[in-house]
Amino acid sequence: MSRRVMSAAGLAVVMILATTQVVSADLSKGVIAAFKGQIVVSKGELPSGKNDKDTIAKIKKEQIKDLQGTKNEDVTSWYFSYTAFLSKTGQKKLKMEFMKGGKLAADKQIDGIDPKNAVIQGDISINEDEGLAAGNTYQIQLVTSSGTVVAKTSLHMK
Repeated sequence: MSRRVMSAAGLAVVMILATTQVVSADLSKGVIAAFKGQIVVSKGELPSGKNDKDTIAKIKKEQIKDLQGTKNEDVTSWYFSYTAFLSKTGQKKLKMEFMKGGKLAADKQIDGIDPKNAVIQGDISINEDEGLAAGNTYQIQLVTSSGTVVAKTSLHMK
């Protein structure tokens, strides 16, 4: 099989993995308030503690700022879990934007959000073919259809 056909087949697999799931998180009001307006990037689900203070400390410990990619052929892919603590609710869908130097590098549509939830969780798979590059730090933001940023973080792609 030619490299081009193999790359196209690999891209199709990556596109399937790029879907996001959105579920509500069962966190206390104190924990939600501590992270309001932030996206916490992690390698899996967030831990819980004995109380709010313990839970906040455990979440901060699990939060990652550098993400190692996986190289497949000549394309690097990144996979991560996120928990977004929204500053504003009411949306059924949001766009996750990866910004570099104030310019859009890539984005992912997140659908199926319960507009009453202040916290959403999901998984993202994204690769270089979608606009990201290893070695760069991106401002990741969740944006409403009207352009309002409701949560953000930064992440260095290795």
